[in-house]
Formats: sequence, C-alpha cells, structure tokens
Amino acid sequence: MSKLPGSTTPVLAGMPSIPQDGRWRLALRGLRTWGPRQVATATIATVIVALVIGVATVLIPNPVFGRDIPPVWWNYPVWLLTSLMSGMLIATFVRSDDAVTGPSAREATRTGRLGTAGGVLAWFAVGCPVCNKIALLALGYSGAITWFAPIQPLLAVGALLLTTWALVVRLQGLVACSVPVR
Repeated sequence: MSKLPGSTTPVLAGMPSIPQDGRWRLALRGLRTWGPRQVATATIATVIVALVIGVATVLIPNPVFGRDIPPVWWNYPVWLLTSLMSGMLIATFVRSDDAVTGPSAREATRTGRLGTAGGVLAWFAVGCPVCNKIALLALGYSGAITWFAPIQPLLAVGALLLTTWALVVRLQGLVACSVPVR
C-alpha cells in the first residue's frame, strides 16, 4: 500500500485512486456544470419515466391497466426516486454548449446499461406481483405471492443503487476523467 503525494488517502498498487475530494463531491461538482439544456432534459425525462412506470404499474390509476394487489407504502418513493435518478442520468448524455470533452464511449455504454437495469428492476419492484406475466408464468399465482412479492423490496434497493451509481459515475466524468493506472 502506498500514498499519493500530498495525500493521506492510501492507494493499493495497480488500483485506480479515488480523488481526494471523493466521489460524491465530484458528482456534485459535475451537477453544478449543468446548463439549461441538461436541466430541461432531466425534467422532461423524469416526467416521462415516471409516467411510463406509474401508468404501467398502476401507481397512477388509469383505465388501461389493472392491478390485483394494491401498492404498498414503499412503492411510491421507489418509483419517484428511480424516475428522478433516471431522468438525471439521461440528462448527463446531453452535451452542454461549452463542453469540450465528456466521458468515454466505454463509460457511457456501461453507465447506460446500469441505468437501464435500474429502471427495469424498478419496474418489477413496484409492479403488482401477480400482474407480472413473467413471474406469473414462471411461478403461478401463489408462487408469485409467496416467492416474488417478498423479493420486490430487494429489487427496489437494487434499482435505486444501480441508477444512483450510474448517475454518480456520469456526473464525475463531467469534471474528472478516469486515467488507467499502469
């Protein structure tokens, strides 16, 4: 184990170092670089994601879809937080007028996949366990209630972690680029 010059943060040999001011601070600095284009995109994308998930899972009552089992209390915060994180993540893919560089294509692909996985997990987490055709076909009605419904909170946590992690990595990439360690 070694230390970076002028730093008290230990670095493992061969591992990339985390900047001294930390991931969250870099993400907040990246968020401060947003212009009106990113804010508008984040707002519109958040509303669209919230509508798509909310209507399809009947968290927003509608005549098109039905729900056999009523939502539980945690469905609403998970739905809204995932929509917000997804909208903000989508906005990180919009280039600002004064941007010279951005995250690498590899990083964009990886974080895009993480965000998509988080959105899909959120969909399964907040949806009706017996209205989910995949769970219903695989487990049957009683199996969906017995086996699938209890893991929905875990899916919700996974959805929030994936979308938050993808957002933090994208925001960090707006102010600091990753450099491979030899």
